[in-house]
Amino acid sequence: GAIMAHGAGRCRCCCGEAAAVDGERGAAWGLYLRIDRQRLQCLNERREGSGALVFRAWEERGDRAQFVESDDDEELLFNIPFTGNVKLKGVIVMGEDDGTHPAEMRLFKNIPHMSFDDAAREPDQMFNLNRDPMGELEYPTKIARFSNVYHLSIHFPKNFGAETTKIFYIGLKGEWTEAHRHEVTICNYEASANPADHKLEQITPQTHFIS
Repeated sequence: GAIMAHGAGRCRCCCGEAAAVDGERGAAWGLYLRIDRQRLQCLNERREGSGALVFRAWEERGDRAQFVESDDDEELLFNIPFTGNVKLKGVIVMGEDDGTHPAEMRLFKNIPHMSFDDAAREPDQMFNLNRDPMGELEYPTKIARFSNVYHLSIHFPKNFGAETTKIFYIGLKGEWTEAHRHEVTICNYEASANPADHKLEQITPQTHFIS
C-alpha cells in the first residue's frame, strides 16, 4: 500500500507544479494592478469607462461580458499611467475571431495624454496582430526600449475589416518598481505655482484638494 500512496503523492506534486506554473504565468501578467486607474484613458470608446475593463487578471481574460468597442471608426487609443516604473516585457491582445479584432498595435512610452494626432508619430514598437480569441499570443517588447516606463500608450489603428474594433482583454507583462519621481514633480509644481493658479484657488478653494 505504501508504494501506491507514494505514487499518489507524486502525482499530486506534479499537478501542483502545473498549477504553480499557471499561477506564475498569471502573476507575470499582474501589471494591471499597477495601473493608475483614476487617470487611465481610452479614446474613441463607445461606452465610457469600458476601456478600463480590459485590464484585468490573466485568469479572468475569458470573461466575454467585459470588453471595449470603438465608436466612430476602428481606432482605439489607450493612455495608461502606472503607479511606478515598469519594465514592459510582453503584451497580449484578445478579441473576437472576426473582423473586429485589432490588426495592428503601436506602443508609445512616456507620452502622457496622447491624442490621435500624437499617434501619427513613429511608435517605439509596432506589431502586426493575429486574431487571438483565447488570449494566448504574447507579443514580446524590445525590453531595452521599455525598461523605464511610467506611462504607456497603445494605439490600435486598424482591425481586420469591420467598422468597429472590439477588445476583450489586454495583458501587460513585466516588472514594476516604486517611483518617487511623481512626489518630486508635485513639490516642484507647488513651489513654482504661477499667479493664475492662486486666483483660481481664491475663487474656488476646493479645487486645491481635488487630485
